[in-house]
Amino acid sequence: MLVLSRKVGQKILLGDRITITVVRVNGGGVRLGIEAPAELPVLREEMQLREEMQLRPEMRDRDDSRSSSDNT
Repeated sequence: MLVLSRKVGQKILLGDRITITVVRVNGGGVRLGIEAPAELPVLREEMQLREEMQLRPEMRDRDDSRSSSDNT
């Protein structure tokens, strides 16, 4: 993992298509601006985990239906 120190207004470039800008630092939080192509999903980790949790029951149902169809 690369760890960088940045000040407000400074940027981090990821390749030639993604820019992360430090917008504000206050207390225990940092506000970041992210410029990325529209086709590239940008999610907070907790949002991705929530999506995965919502998909898991569907995936289990789908797997269960496959198993029961395999047994017939």
